[in-house]
Amino acid sequence: MNTLSLFAHGSLDASHHTSNVAAAADPTVSAGVFIFFFIVFIATYAISALLLGRIFKKAGIESWIAWVPFYNTWKTLQIGGQKGYWAVLALIPIVQYVSIVFMFIAYYNIGLKLGKSGAFVLWSIFVPIVWIIWLAVDKSTWNSALGAPSTAPEHTGSTPAGTPPAAPITTPTPTV
Repeated sequence: MNTLSLFAHGSLDASHHTSNVAAAADPTVSAGVFIFFFIVFIATYAISALLLGRIFKKAGIESWIAWVPFYNTWKTLQIGGQKGYWAVLALIPIVQYVSIVFMFIAYYNIGLKLGKSGAFVLWSIFVPIVWIIWLAVDKSTWNSALGAPSTAPEHTGSTPAGTPPAAPITTPTPTV
């Protein structure tokens, strides 16, 4: 009998031959893949938070905010002249597309405030990691006069409702 006729009769059908080794390896492989992607996620989040923290520092915002999910997006929208609530609305299907547009407008304004041209926003749209690295490590300084005005309380001089304004910091003069 030739190979073709054996195949036609089902003698070479691989579905009848299973391996216990392959079945036992599946959970191990799945766990390994999960751990790999979890480590990649944590590393990506940490690098992004470090870079965003540097941008926040240039903008006069506390850098720890970059580590807090959703709040960092809220602050990014605010310093870019947009309403922060778009960060929460991004969780709603369909509305998320409108939120993305406002996020890119915020990125555009952040780029302007850091002395970049309007076309610089294309980096944030197509290669966001380049955009965030570039803004975080270059020597640019924050210029509030450029772009849309920031809506962050740190920039507008307002404080959240019920919070008294901070007292000015004074240092005692040494006596001679």
